[in-house]
Amino acid sequence: MASSPVTSQTTAPALSEKWLLFILAAIQFTHIMDFVIMMPLGPQLMRVFQISPREFGFLVSAYTFSAAISGLLSAFFIDRFDRKYALMGLYLGFTLGTFACALAPTFTFLLVARVLAGAFGGVLGALVLAIIGDSIPEERRGAATGKVMAAFSVASIGGIPLGLYLASHASWHAPFYLLTGLSVVVLFLTWRMLPPMRQHLLHHVPQHPAQVLVSIFSRANCLWAFGLMVALSLAGFTVVPFLSPYMVANVGFEEAELSYIYLFGGLATVVTSQLAGRLSDKYGKKKVFMIAALLSIIPIVVVTHLPPVPHWQAFVVTTLFFIFFGARFVPAMSLITSSIEPRLRGSFMSVNSSVQQLASGLAAFLSGLVISNVPGSNQLLHFGTVGFIATVFTLVSMGVVMKLRQVS
Repeated sequence: MASSPVTSQTTAPALSEKWLLFILAAIQFTHIMDFVIMMPLGPQLMRVFQISPREFGFLVSAYTFSAAISGLLSAFFIDRFDRKYALMGLYLGFTLGTFACALAPTFTFLLVARVLAGAFGGVLGALVLAIIGDSIPEERRGAATGKVMAAFSVASIGGIPLGLYLASHASWHAPFYLLTGLSVVVLFLTWRMLPPMRQHLLHHVPQHPAQVLVSIFSRANCLWAFGLMVALSLAGFTVVPFLSPYMVANVGFEEAELSYIYLFGGLATVVTSQLAGRLSDKYGKKKVFMIAALLSIIPIVVVTHLPPVPHWQAFVVTTLFFIFFGARFVPAMSLITSSIEPRLRGSFMSVNSSVQQLASGLAAFLSGLVISNVPGSNQLLHFGTVGFIATVFTLVSMGVVMKLRQVS
C-alpha cells in the first residue's frame, strides 16, 4: 500500500499513511474490544448477576442505544472541529466509561457504565471512518478500510482470549481494567503523533445544525446507505451476542474454551478482511459484497442450528461465520464512506453510526425476545429462528447495496 504523507497544513508535521492507519486501527481495536468483550462474558455475567437472556440482551443494547443517541447529536457539530481534537475528546470520554465498567459492583452500575462507554465509543468508529474518507484516495480506500477493520480480528485473536483468560482466572472486571490501561496508552500516542486534520474545513459552509441533518436526509443516496447499515446490523448482531451463550449451553463448550472460537475466527479474518478490501478495490466493492453476503448465509444457518458436535467441527463453522461476517462488512463500509461529499462526511458518518448502533441494539434486543431458556435448564431455545431472521436481512442488504452510488 502506498504510504503518502498525511497533513492538513504546510506547517503541520507529516504523518505517513501507514502510521495514520496504525493509530486509527489502535483506536478501533480498543473501542471494538470494549463492545465485543461483552459477548463471550455473557455466560459469566448471567451467572454472577443472576440475569436472564433478555436482561443480558438489554445490557448489550444499552451500549448501542446510547451510541445511537450520541451519534445523532454529534452530527450537529462534529464537522466544525479539527478531526484530531474531536477524536481525542471522544476517546477520553470512552476511556472514562470503560474505567467505570471495570469498577461496576452491580448489574445496574454496569448498565449505567455501558451507557457512558457507548455514548463516546459509538461515535469513535464513525470519526475513524470519516478520517479515512478525508485522507485516503478512493482507489486505496477499500484496502485502508480493510486494514482498520482488521482491528476487529486483532481484538478477537489477542484481546478477547486474553480478556476471557483474565475473567476466568480473576473476575469479569479484569478485562475492563486491561482495556482502560491500553486506552490511556493509545490516547497518548494519538496526542503525540496525529497532526491537525482540517482538510474538511476548507469547503465547510456554515449551516444551522438542523440544516445539516436536512442536507443528509434529503439525499436519497444517504438513505440507501442507512438502509444498508440497518440490514447489515440486523443480519449480524441478531446472532453475535448469543453465540457464546449458545456454544456453552447447547453445544457443550466450557466458558474457558470460548476464547478458541475468537482466536481461530480472528486469525482467519485478520487476513481475509484485508483481502476483501484489496479485492474490493480491484474488482469492485459491490461485486465483492454480493459474493461475500451470499456465502455468509451458509454459516449463519449452520451455526444457529448447531447441535452438540466435536469442538473442531464447531470451530470450522464459527470461523467461517466470522470470515464472511467481515468479508461483507469491509466493502459495505467503504461504499458507505464514499457515498457523501467530504464537507458533510463527519456528520453523515455520525448519523450512520447512530443508525448502526440503534439497529445493532434492536437486533440484540430482538434476539433476547426470541431466545428463551429450556425450563429447568440453561439450554437456549429458538436460536435457529434468529438465524433465519439474519438470513432474511442478509438478502435484503444485497438488494439495498445495488441502489448505492459512490460520490467521492
